[in-house]
Amino acid sequence: MAQVLEFKLPDLGEGLTEAEIVRWLVEVGDVVAIDQPVVEVETAKAMVEVPCPYGGVVTARFGEEGSELPVGAPLLTVAVGATDASSTSSTSPADGESSGGSGNVLVGYGTGAPAARRRRIRPERNTAPAAPAAPAVVSAPSRPAPVAVAVGEVNGRQGPVAVVSPLVRRLARQHEIDLRGLTGSGPDGLILRADVDSAIREAGHVAATEARTAAEPVVAEASTAITSPAIASPAAPATAERIPLRGVRGAVADKLSRSRSEIPDATCWVDADATELMAARAAMNAASGPSGGPKVSVLALLARVCTAALARYPELNSTVDTAAREIVRLPGVHLGFAAQTERGLVVPVVRDAHTRNAESIGAEIARLTELARTGKLSPAQLTGGTFTLNNYGVFGVDGSTPIINHPEAAMLGVGRIMPKPWVHHGELAVRQVVQLSLTFDHRVCDGGTAGGFLRYVADCVEQPAVLLRTL
Repeated sequence: MAQVLEFKLPDLGEGLTEAEIVRWLVEVGDVVAIDQPVVEVETAKAMVEVPCPYGGVVTARFGEEGSELPVGAPLLTVAVGATDASSTSSTSPADGESSGGSGNVLVGYGTGAPAARRRRIRPERNTAPAAPAAPAVVSAPSRPAPVAVAVGEVNGRQGPVAVVSPLVRRLARQHEIDLRGLTGSGPDGLILRADVDSAIREAGHVAATEARTAAEPVVAEASTAITSPAIASPAAPATAERIPLRGVRGAVADKLSRSRSEIPDATCWVDADATELMAARAAMNAASGPSGGPKVSVLALLARVCTAALARYPELNSTVDTAAREIVRLPGVHLGFAAQTERGLVVPVVRDAHTRNAESIGAEIARLTELARTGKLSPAQLTGGTFTLNNYGVFGVDGSTPIINHPEAAMLGVGRIMPKPWVHHGELAVRQVVQLSLTFDHRVCDGGTAGGFLRYVADCVEQPAVLLRTL
């Protein structure tokens, strides 16, 4: 007989407590192998494919695409030992246990055979709920019994409100939405976040309509009317759109808010003549030949300049331990760089950048950028940075005041490199000019240190040969 096991959303690390279901990779009734990815979820750090530690037939899925689940909530159930719809009694529990182990280590799941769980009956593929004539206890396996948040008349019936997610219940409480009056769009009438969002929008529309009706003046109808040019009535105000701050956007908002509230930052900037840097880059790429390896990017050269500058000014490669009231100077440079993706701004980290040359840094930036664009960066690749380089020049802007990536101590911003009038060797000339901005934590150093760092970076941009001393 097949053994039905429940797979819960594992702890994805980095202190994450919830994840949003982006896309299911399996359907109810599909046969899955051990460690096969079954769902794609988005956390505050990255997009992650979650592998199932059991092999068998999927008997139920919990959560719709777009809904959020807390860590430890059920994701799906798998009939271990079943290979088709009829194989519910042909495999012994021992056989199921021998085939249910996972090679991947998920937090909360071992690599050996799973412990026995209660048996479940495999549901039919048609998951359309049938309306019961009277309240009934919903038997597993299609999903665990919904959490009862209120008992009363629900759409003409007595019984518990079908809400599983605590996030949905909290959202309803915040907006004073009575869940007993909602019809869930999920399986078995489960109330999803989308149902609550729709109710919130509807409540806002009704309130706006009532307010407009109350404000309209009562006009007495005259027996004789004077015809006058038509006056267009004002358009009804549109309902404001509400966009949840969650996932990557929510994580960025939290980090930026914390940076502004905790770090006393200051910014200094300087214009630099990047003509020689651009010429050096062209010479380096020309020397590599048509098949001599990847081209060195401007960002890679600037990253190498930053590691050299941090070696001279280690105060800016540090963090502040507020509890201990200590400045912690970090031994290595893990260089973050800002990357704009369809999912929003992310900051991948080049590990041990201080040990790499420009070519190595460039190759790692290219690799991480591709992972960022495809949403495949892991949480570990997005954390642990000690200094951030932000090239906002790609957006066609000259300057900015960067916000420090908490808990780091500084960020270097780079504007676009463009031809500008410049005094070169005492004469006016057209040169490739860039603006460099440094935002720093004033607790770790004073303006003299920050200015020295920025001046060294500018000198390396204007005279790349300065870097030869540290190569």
